[in-house]
Amino acid sequence: MGTRKTAQIGMLVAVAFVLGYVESLLPISFGIPGIKLGLSNIVVLLCLYEGTAKEAFGIALVRIVLSGLTFGNFSTMIYSLAGGMLSFLVMFLLKKSNGFSVYGVSIAGGVSHNIGQIAVAALVLQTGLLISYLPVLLAAGCIAGACIGFIGGILTKRLHGLF
Repeated sequence: MGTRKTAQIGMLVAVAFVLGYVESLLPISFGIPGIKLGLSNIVVLLCLYEGTAKEAFGIALVRIVLSGLTFGNFSTMIYSLAGGMLSFLVMFLLKKSNGFSVYGVSIAGGVSHNIGQIAVAALVLQTGLLISYLPVLLAAGCIAGACIGFIGGILTKRLHGLF
């Protein structure tokens, strides 16, 4: 990997990290515990469409670990990794299939992120009762994914060819 590409990926990780931090500072409460818009996923989505899957995966992984070490703890990092990695896998497969728009890929990513987190929470807490929370999280994942997909779609068109 060349120096320019390394610097570009480093900057994308930094942007994703800062967007995640900014989102944590926003006093927006959706009235549902654990619901976030996922602004840092804009960078992952953009890289998935304009860069390579390997680069997008690396950015997602490094951002989750950095955020976990900086703002969270081991537990939050495990939940974020479960959601983030499942989300990435689903988005990668859907994008690769060429059957979904950037909006559909992003919505599926938002939904699968929540599924990954609930699955890990159910395993850690050893209760299936958390599954009852899933419909709310799926609806929130659809809304957040649509918002991120909208922004990602605009950026993908504007930044096409920059990677």
